[in-house]
Amino acid sequence: QVHLVESGGGLVQPGDSLNLSCQASGSFFRLYSTDWYRHTPGKQRELVATMSGRGDITYDYSVKGRFTISRDETRTSIHLQMDNLKSEDTAVYYCRYDGIANDRRGFEAWGQGTQVTVSS
Repeated sequence: QVHLVESGGGLVQPGDSLNLSCQASGSFFRLYSTDWYRHTPGKQRELVATMSGRGDITYDYSVKGRFTISRDETRTSIHLQMDNLKSEDTAVYYCRYDGIANDRRGFEAWGQGTQVTVSS
């Protein structure tokens, strides 16, 4: 099974920056999409940024121009660079992978979530 571990969250002031990281480990055949979501209690989970299997990147309009998603060649490490943070960015951030397991079945894996709080 694929296990995801996140790091990089914290408490910052508006205008500050953070860099979130997600490390994937375990057994798998191939990794495809690598994504970042965020969730605030009482609201729907929101897709922040996604990098498709072929490398296409899409951002939510609210973070476009401020956030940058990236990953290494093996796709086992992904990052979310967050600049010019706003109070509206406060949420729990989750990384998500999908791909093909060693038994050739599709899978989906989620990280444990990391809290980002932006407050003056």
